[in-house]
Amino acid sequence: MLWNTAPHNRQKLAIARRNKLVVANWKMYGSLALCRETINQLNHIIQPGADLIISPPAPYLSELGRLAQKTGIHCCGQDVAAQQNGARTGEWSATMLAELGCHHAIVGHSERRQHHREDDLLIAAKAQACIDAGITPIVCIGETLDERNAGQLERVLGQQLDALLATAGWREAIIAYEPVWAIGTGKVATPAIAQAAHQFIREYLAKTDADAADEMMLLYGGSVKADNATALFAMPDIDGGLIGSASLEVHSLVRIYQAASLTSRAAAQMTL
Repeated sequence: MLWNTAPHNRQKLAIARRNKLVVANWKMYGSLALCRETINQLNHIIQPGADLIISPPAPYLSELGRLAQKTGIHCCGQDVAAQQNGARTGEWSATMLAELGCHHAIVGHSERRQHHREDDLLIAAKAQACIDAGITPIVCIGETLDERNAGQLERVLGQQLDALLATAGWREAIIAYEPVWAIGTGKVATPAIAQAAHQFIREYLAKTDADAADEMMLLYGGSVKADNATALFAMPDIDGGLIGSASLEVHSLVRIYQAASLTSRAAAQMTL
């Protein structure tokens, strides 16, 4: 069960395990106008079985949270410090995100790994800091093209997962598989390639806790667009997407969310 966030007196957040989930990561883009437009366009289409989280740049979190109240749309930090406080100019803690009403935070995005030299141990510490504050971390893992071509996919993913598995709260995390070679490049893993990686991740987690692995939400991130979202989300081990540039176009984000909702309904009908 995912929790609403904040150290005290928080309610449980109504995002169920293995619901379809769309996370819009705006990176260092966006504006107050985009916050307003996005909420206005999406607040009436939220459906049971498919959840939407928006992760704007930090200066917009408070306003987006205000706009999103009672819409069913949730806010998410793009990063978080491993510490809960300290003399660390330019950083913010998970407790601070919780105070703003955030229920999630992205940690370990490939751009943080590349540009800020974040390693697996730091990312795991950030994930645990989120969990300690009642926030669900969305932990990003993935391989480069050179690593994939060298047959190192499983070694790289396993190493990244091992750091997370060493934390006490790993079962509360969401994992986003984002092949580095598909981020912002226009390249995208085929549904079969993405499913194979997600299946490996779930099976790897199952070696430690099969029940937790079965419930773990696994997202795909890497040039997800409106025209490939349905096929990706239909894969049995893909529970949704971490969406980058396509989430900055409101019409595109609407279509991606609708794809998540459609595949969620189709999966529910198959179980009847």
